[in-house]
Amino acid sequence: MPSAKAHSTVSRQWELLRQLPSRSPGITATELVTRLHTQGYKISKRTVERDLIDLSLMFPLQCNDTNAPYGWHWKPGVSVELQGITLTEALSLALVEDAIRPLLPNSMLKVLEPRFNHARQKLKALGEENQAARWLDKVASVRPDLNLQAPDISDEVLETLQQALLEENQVQCEYYSAHSDKISQLTLNPLALVQRGLITYLIGTAHPYIDVRQYAVHRFRELTPLPTATQGLKDFNLQTYLGTDALQFGKTERISFQAWLSEKQARLLRETPLSADMVLSALDNGDGYRVTATISDSWQLQWWILSLGDALVVEKPLTLRAQIADRLRSAAARYE
Repeated sequence: MPSAKAHSTVSRQWELLRQLPSRSPGITATELVTRLHTQGYKISKRTVERDLIDLSLMFPLQCNDTNAPYGWHWKPGVSVELQGITLTEALSLALVEDAIRPLLPNSMLKVLEPRFNHARQKLKALGEENQAARWLDKVASVRPDLNLQAPDISDEVLETLQQALLEENQVQCEYYSAHSDKISQLTLNPLALVQRGLITYLIGTAHPYIDVRQYAVHRFRELTPLPTATQGLKDFNLQTYLGTDALQFGKTERISFQAWLSEKQARLLRETPLSADMVLSALDNGDGYRVTATISDSWQLQWWILSLGDALVVEKPLTLRAQIADRLRSAAARYE
């Protein structure tokens, strides 16, 4: 089996060939060293020059030695297509692989699967010799919420939904509602798929209604594709829809929010504002801060307020203040 050093040499030389231009004046050895350094290959100019000479014995390369510094390029008239992926592409594929799986139809994933496999193999082979190939061991994306486990999604259900979305057709389904604890028979118009944390949601309408709702994909029980075309697709824009904070659930109307904050929470909120128009001001008596912002009156807002306990007290709107107070009193009573 080839050694890790041999793998690194082949990968470096292949990357070098990809960097060569198709015409004169070409690229110098110094420029190639810089480009290869960005790909994680810590080599000298002398090594690059030796690689170029060795590769010119096997590939139609040409050195423009009319004037120093000399430039290297492919010989005129040569059509060369190097298969494979660069180290940067391998890292990118490895980083996005898990994130895009729920959002791509199976037919498209099958096309990408060989590239995913190639990316993993390349990173594994270069891991010992190349610092850049070890980048995945140095970065991570973690959720800020409780470390819950992702729900199970039927492969058949997900593929059927993706195909219906791709072909812009309706689906017939049995859908379980966790809020009402019942299963409903629905004819849905699939409009979009959205990944929100651990949960994949189908955005759509239930025929004959036109209000857009979210359906958690793991709650579909039975799903049958229909030949009838999706209704309302031309009037739907996903980015506009997401801009309404619909995926924060509950109400989406904007409110003028005002609250008292502890000093510690104010420091944190200053780093991650609630909105572009948020104003944070210290109280004259030195007891905390007052925050004002225009935000959506959503379930997500209420969950956030409740999570802060006594570090935040809602002042306005009064209806929201009353709702939070009632829930806190109810919670305290249960603890007693």
